[in-house]
Amino acid sequence: MSVLTKAATTAELQPGTGKKVEINGKDIALFNIGGKFYAIDDTCSHRGGSLSEGSCEDKVVACPWHGWQYDVTTGSCLTNPSAQQQTYEVKVEGNDILIST
Repeated sequence: MSVLTKAATTAELQPGTGKKVEINGKDIALFNIGGKFYAIDDTCSHRGGSLSEGSCEDKVVACPWHGWQYDVTTGSCLTNPSAQQQTYEVKVEGNDILIST
């Protein structure tokens, strides 16, 4: 059974930006893509860079360390198809952004 946990408020994330949040000891990257919010594991599969610090264009975030690219909607790695980030369901209630873990 999944649990919804408040991760941030909508005012904290401008479109095209990311933020690292910690839920139950796990680092999760939360992104605002055109007003819709997505959450994936924050640690890059390649060398452990923080994806929340990467550049985000459309629905693709690039790791700031070596440029590996991930689709924030699916967690798929565009650089190495064998790598995959876990994604999390995101809900917005009022101004609160909730992540299902």
